[in-house]
Amino acid sequence: YYQQTNQYKNTLHYTNATFTALFTIECMLKITAFGCKNFFKDSWNTFDFITVCGSVVDALVMEITLSAFNFISVGFLRLFRAARLIKLLRQGYTIRILLWTFIQSFKALPYVCLLIAMLFFIYAIIGMQVFGNIANVPEINPGSAINRHNNFRTFIQGLMLLFRCATGESWQAIMMSCLGGKKCDPKSKQENPNSCGSDLAFYYFVTFIFLCSFLMLNLFVAVIMDNFDYLTRDSSILGAHHLDEYIRVWAEYDPNATGYIHYSEMYDMLRNMDPPLGFGNKCPYRLAYKKLIRMNMPVTEEGKVNFTTTLFALIRENLSIKMRPAEEMDQADKELRHTLTKLWPLQAKKIIDKLIPPNLELRNGRLTVGKIYAGFLILENWKTTRFGQIPGVGLS
Repeated sequence: YYQQTNQYKNTLHYTNATFTALFTIECMLKITAFGCKNFFKDSWNTFDFITVCGSVVDALVMEITLSAFNFISVGFLRLFRAARLIKLLRQGYTIRILLWTFIQSFKALPYVCLLIAMLFFIYAIIGMQVFGNIANVPEINPGSAINRHNNFRTFIQGLMLLFRCATGESWQAIMMSCLGGKKCDPKSKQENPNSCGSDLAFYYFVTFIFLCSFLMLNLFVAVIMDNFDYLTRDSSILGAHHLDEYIRVWAEYDPNATGYIHYSEMYDMLRNMDPPLGFGNKCPYRLAYKKLIRMNMPVTEEGKVNFTTTLFALIRENLSIKMRPAEEMDQADKELRHTLTKLWPLQAKKIIDKLIPPNLELRNGRLTVGKIYAGFLILENWKTTRFGQIPGVGLS
């Protein structure tokens, strides 16, 4: 701000330099960890990279006060400082839900905008024909809201006037200035110089405000709320925000990003994840065990399960994709492998075994998640049958 103290100025300067350095180090670590190709696949990472580059240029320009920069306006570079706040959108699940809802609403909003544009077009044409001859000079119509910046003389001016009315800014004064008996512009060459305007202004402006402010603009809210309800109410609908939640929860159990977690952590992880992908913390453990038995992911020699295999198994279980009784699952797996190969001929060759593990990894003495949790259920039933009537004996 104007006449700020040197201490305040230096504090802002060094704070900006510190945050710029931290964001730069974070970006470099991400590029090193993911690689350039995988790093730029994520749009958030691309945004972070642009923000970091702009912040570094801003910091260098503020440090290097050479004469070469005197003719360049570098004030816009400070916008990158404000862009850092957008990174907060990635942190909260609720914020990401709202952001995803807003993005999904863009698919329907163009049609609403087209409808509003048609309304403005029709009313602008009518306004030019009915109110276009009213004098816009204050000396001719003293106290009139119709002036050289606010009139129906041209189509563009009419649109601007209607836009002002749509915001609710003194539209009543404009309506009263367009009533009949107003003085005409001398260039209109009207026989009666006091015959411009029309009492139809009441119907014209009231219907426009009613249609625009009370109906059209509320359609924006209706579309956004409909998408929000659509994405949060129906748990059978999967979206990108659910994938983000799955990645976030998985990262808590796999901080080194190995792509594997121990099978004993799966139950806790899925209980900490909300439906539809997860089970939720209110899901009974017996029901959760049965779902894990149906998912039946292969387990490595270290007792770990794969990220991609678990994700596809959760999607398949939630949407009931080729889910059949146990004796028919082999045929269902074959049909699903054939369908995926047909849909993604190139990608399926690389990941088909992770999406749908072959029978060699599920049978012939190989350990799977389904077998482990089936054993847990058998052990629990055995303990309940044998010790259920003995006081003080638990199930642990």
